[in-house]
This record gives sequence, C-alpha cells and structure tokens, in this order.
Amino acid sequence: MNFKEKVAALRQHHEELLTRKNEPLEWGNGIYEKYKNPILTAEHTPLEWRYDFNEQDNPYLMQRIMMNATLNSGAIKWNGKYCLVVRVEGADRKSFFAVAESPNGIDHFRFWEEPVTMPEAPSDSPNGGEDPATNIYDMRITAHEDGWIYGVFCAERHDDSQPGNLSAATATAGIARTKDLKTWERLPDLKTRSQQRNVVLHPEFVDGKYAFYTRPQDGFIDTGSGGGIGWALVDDITHAEVKEEKIINARHYHTITEVKNGEGPHPIKTPKGWLHLAHGVRATADGLRYVLYMYMTSLEDPTKVIAQPGGYFLVPTGDEYLGDVMNVAFANGWIADEDGKVFIYYASADTRMHVATSTIDRLIDYCMNTPEDGLTTAASVETIKKLIRKNKEGL
Repeated sequence: MNFKEKVAALRQHHEELLTRKNEPLEWGNGIYEKYKNPILTAEHTPLEWRYDFNEQDNPYLMQRIMMNATLNSGAIKWNGKYCLVVRVEGADRKSFFAVAESPNGIDHFRFWEEPVTMPEAPSDSPNGGEDPATNIYDMRITAHEDGWIYGVFCAERHDDSQPGNLSAATATAGIARTKDLKTWERLPDLKTRSQQRNVVLHPEFVDGKYAFYTRPQDGFIDTGSGGGIGWALVDDITHAEVKEEKIINARHYHTITEVKNGEGPHPIKTPKGWLHLAHGVRATADGLRYVLYMYMTSLEDPTKVIAQPGGYFLVPTGDEYLGDVMNVAFANGWIADEDGKVFIYYASADTRMHVATSTIDRLIDYCMNTPEDGLTTAASVETIKKLIRKNKEGL
C-alpha cells in the first residue's frame, strides 16, 4: 500500500474500534452488569495525537507519540452526553487529562479534539508557584451547588528532601474549576498537615462550608498513621485549608482496607442516604490488591456511616486482571441518571476503562441488606449459616 492507502486503512480500523457495540455479560451477581469490552483504551485516543500525517516527515507512518493507558476517569453528565475526564498516560509516564464523551454511557466514546490544558498552581499555592507539578492524575469531578464544576486531582512532585532518590515523591490535592470542561481555572492546592491523595469534594455546602473527603497519609505511597477516609470543612475553596480532619470510614486489620482506603467519586444523594463508592487495598504475597467497596452515610449527618456491606463490591475479573499494575480495580467516576440508572466507571490494572451499570434502588438494597464484615472467621461462618437457615425455612 502507498502512504495514502495506509492512512485510509488506519482510519478505518480506528473508526471500527470507536463504533464497536458493547454488550452486557451474562450471569453477573445481580448487583450490577459488567460489559464485554473496555470502553476506553490507549488505542481509542485520536490518531492525530499519535501520528504525523505528513508523508514527507513520516514516510513510514510511525507513531511519533505513543499512548500507554486510559484510566481513573472522573465522570459527569454534560449537555446530554456521558463525559469522562480521563487520565491518559503517555509512553513517557506523564499523565494528562482529556475528555471523552458517549451518547449512551456504554459505548461509542470519542475523545474531544485536544487534551485539557491545566494551568499550574498559582503562586500562593502551598506547593505551587516556582514548584510546578511533574505529574497530575485521577480527577474527581463535582458539579457543586455553588454553580461551578470542580476537579480535584493528585499533583505529584519530586521529594527534594531526598535528592538522591529519584522515586521519592510528594502528593498534594490540586483543585481546578470550570464552566464547560474546556477552560479550567487553577486554584491553590489544598493545604493540609499531611500528604493527600484521593481527595473528593462533596456536592453540597455543609454548615455553609465546602466539605472534602480526604485520605491523609504520611508518605507518597505509605499510609502510615493515616486512619482511612477523612472529612474536613473548608471556609474558602479559593484558598482551601484543612484545619480539622476526622476519619469517617476507618481501615481495619485483615480486611479489604487493611493497607489503605480512599473515596472514589463524590457520593450520590438518595432518599435513604448518601451512596459512597470507595477503594480498599490489602497486601498479598503478589503485591497490593485494589478492590472497590460501598458504604452509605446519613442525609442529616454525612459523616455518620449508616450501612457498610462486608467485603468488596467489584474486583478485576478475567482480562481485567492483566495490565500495567496487576490486580487493581479503581473508580473515581460515576453518573446517576434521572431514571435511577447508575453508570459506574472503573479502571482495571491501571490500563483501561470499563463501565458497569446498576440502579439507585439496587445499590441501596445492596448496602442496607448485605451483612457487614464481622472481622473474624467465626463471625463470617455464622453469617453464612444464618442465611442457610433462612433459606431452609423458606422452602
């Protein structure tokens, strides 16, 4: 084939990927439906981001800029479309944000023409000014009642206190806001006493203040003295500072949250309470295992947990297990439609994006009627035997 024919074949192949129909998998768990295909992969990124289509400059039609992964996407329903603010990772390990939209939330996702240009943190930021972030990723999207759409994300910088360690890093919560998902205003990073990752903005004012779900940790990777998912109220989001922080969803020994846990997307408000999706991490002989779990908090007091099903809600299965970081499921975006349908967007193995669908009613039922973790083998066995006895009595 000549150059023009190669380009035409490449575009046709790419279009077939973008327009591939997604089908639900059979025989799920009744809580949600998973789907056959990932919704976004590195191959879904626009060809213009990767190829130079000038024959003179690129006669072999090589990828000049390679993409490695699409993962950990914030989500929002915007102008009738299901929009994901995707963490796209290049072959150079640098992550950036890009918006992909779908007409139905399940397939036909297409990236907008250009990635997001995220301004650097302003000079009055705790870690901004002359110290720009090396990497930014994992944005949580919140349409707040103040009228702005906020993105809260991890801003990573080298830990200059360890000049000889090129793996040493610090994590702070970057904050930006927008009215259209295209032009972003960068606010100062969240000011806290500890490092912070997985920070999420609550969608409503609480006592007239902005509310954040936090995840305090001693180091970039190690949780250390960090106790779990925290809660903090902030007076001014344009100079957000955490002065008091309390843990509302704690870690526990020999559970899915024994190493660390963090809030996923912002919670969904329902008549029965706030629905939360979070991730939990435990240590195994093969490394860390990331799973998703759920809990609910009170409408009257969002810090009060009113239901927490035991164990995980969603884990990698089949090909989802394989990728850059094995054995990882992570979610920081979901969308609840007005008809009660919920689209849960999750990444597998830090490599690709998937969707699972459920409903508000099913997720409430799951949270309120699934037994809690009894924290011991004896308690788990007794919970199973109780269900067996109930089923025998019903025959």
